[in-house]
Amino acid sequence: MSKLSNSVDLAKTSFAVLNKDKVLAAFPVVSALICGIVVLIFGGGAYATLETVADPSAGVNATSLAPTPATYAIGIVGLLVVGFIAQFFTGALVAGANQRLEGGDPTFGSALAIAGTRIGSLTGWAVINATVGMILQAIRERAGILGGVVAALGGAAWNIITWLTVPAIIVEGIGPVDAIKRSAHLLKTTWGENVIAQIGLGALSLVLMLPGLIVFGVLWLVSPVITIVGFVLWAAVVGVVMAALGAIYRVALYRYAVGLPTGGGFSEEMLAGAFGPKKGKGGAVGGASGTFN
Repeated sequence: MSKLSNSVDLAKTSFAVLNKDKVLAAFPVVSALICGIVVLIFGGGAYATLETVADPSAGVNATSLAPTPATYAIGIVGLLVVGFIAQFFTGALVAGANQRLEGGDPTFGSALAIAGTRIGSLTGWAVINATVGMILQAIRERAGILGGVVAALGGAAWNIITWLTVPAIIVEGIGPVDAIKRSAHLLKTTWGENVIAQIGLGALSLVLMLPGLIVFGVLWLVSPVITIVGFVLWAAVVGVVMAALGAIYRVALYRYAVGLPTGGGFSEEMLAGAFGPKKGKGGAVGGASGTFN
């Protein structure tokens, strides 16, 4: 089975799971709405703490707004809160997908309840992830072009290494540091097409965006306002669907990698193709399996 056809089959199977449990698509929507409200609140608070300072370069009596220590403090706290909300609802989405692959019948409430039992680990993971993001952003801003390259490569590597962190937290109930190690271990022992799988999801998202680009590109000639609103809505729908598919995808791969059943939709051939063993490391399942806490 080729890598491309395998990625397509995995996406189709993930969509079939989503079609059975449409409630999974609600988590990205609720997360985005709550994060938007939090951003407005903290953004308003940060704006209120800006101070007016003289700006001689702009002319006599010219002033500009400058951040204060309080601005930075509010911004950092806001970033952490948004990070926690995003990771909590990602955890709930993963929990719902995991319930389905275990043979259960997830509901919005049941998935939230499971995520709630992992709230400490999800909070720790959100703090770690946000901290890494701030460090990379600082490198990007202070080191010029080289810093941008380093930050981009570092961010990509971090995303790959930690791709299975949330499934590890939800499925195994371990802490954030152990979950990151678990994710890195699975990547190390099953290196190869799991990275292709991640790239495949990104490519699929771009493909789904193309019809919107074409349709709303034509509508731009008729009404720019309708075009902007319509394209934003289209992008939001694609984002929601891809977030749900990505969670199902990750949970299925995680469960396969640690030797757990993945439900009838995902064949062993399909998952083995997406999570192939690294040469010289033995089988993916055997190399990645471990004792559950």
